Amino acid sequence: MYPTTLYAELTPNPNTMKFVADRIIFRSSNPVEYKTAAEAKGSSELALELFNFPFVNGVFIAENFITITKTDSLSWDLITFELREFIRQALLKKEFVVESIPDKKADPADGQAAVKKRKHVEPSEYDDAIKAILNEYIKPAVESDGGAIDFVSFLDGTVTVELRGSCSGCPSSTVTLKNGIEQLLTAELPAVKEVVAESV
Repeated sequence: MYPTTLYAELTPNPNTMKFVADRIIFRSSNPVEYKTAAEAKGSSELALELFNFPFVNGVFIAENFITITKTDSLSWDLITFELREFIRQALLKKEFVVESIPDKKADPADGQAAVKKRKHVEPSEYDDAIKAILNEYIKPAVESDGGAIDFVSFLDGTVTVELRGSCSGCPSSTVTLKNGIEQLLTAELPAVKEVVAESV
């Protein structure tokens, strides 16, 4: 038994809910995201089981929380208690909920499309500075909202990032991207002209 307290927390994205545990449930500082049951298979038994709920559209797992993305078919007040109890029962039985890190490229369903979409960009002299700013100022705020931001590339003044978890598809993420992240990076690094989110 692994005694666990779990509470649900609203996020800026109306289709996601963050379920926060009072202990570490995933031993990695890099969260994982599953958009289909196929992606979860062989990686996280809990995530795979969550996709059995017909309203679950995505599962995002970080060190001490799980963000669930739902379909529009039901409102949170009808399903939050059921989901929270289901996750809590699973956490009581297992210390960690990710058995192995998923290999996105190995997924035959959409892995190849993802590989083709992301063109190779040579590393730049600014990459480390951009990552440092994102990690120090942006990452904690994004995680508190149940999501994650990953640096993808920097080319010709444009920083490309990937938004995951509650940030993916969030109506307010564009505002956050332009008014928060872009303003900070352009102020700190004159070489940066704009920040865009990679569409995955």
